[in-house]
Amino acid sequence: MSTERASVTRRVAAPAATLFAIVSDPAGHVAIDGSGMLEAAPDARPLTAVGDTFEIAMDREPLGDRPIGKYQVRNTVSRIEPDRLVEWTVGNGDRASYGYAWGWALTPVSDTETDVTNYFDWSDLPEKRKANATLPLIPITMIERSVDNLARLATGT
Repeated sequence: MSTERASVTRRVAAPAATLFAIVSDPAGHVAIDGSGMLEAAPDARPLTAVGDTFEIAMDREPLGDRPIGKYQVRNTVSRIEPDRLVEWTVGNGDRASYGYAWGWALTPVSDTETDVTNYFDWSDLPEKRKANATLPLIPITMIERSVDNLARLATGT
């Protein structure tokens, strides 16, 4: 694992197309994340192209790390490949100005199994901000929980 990327990969007993339908629909990210930090993406539509945007209402209080309360985050799709990959930058479409991205990479193993990787990448964070930041900003346990929750959503277990 790179020092500028945190990721978790798990094999999930579901086709890649099924998993992609879930991860490309921001309205379902509340259930995937499961941290209590995400509240809703009520107006979100499934993501289909680079440049698609969605907003998520967030509340950092449940995490207990920063008492900044509720706020909204705008996200913009930076990479997408149907049934294989969806990545979005946090803040707006200019990744360099924020410097980090979330992504789901899906690798079909068979018709019924897929290797799922969820990642948080801050490699484009400006050097000045890297020097003052404590990274990763997102604990690996949150990424693990997201992958586990996606598997539960996809398999109904």
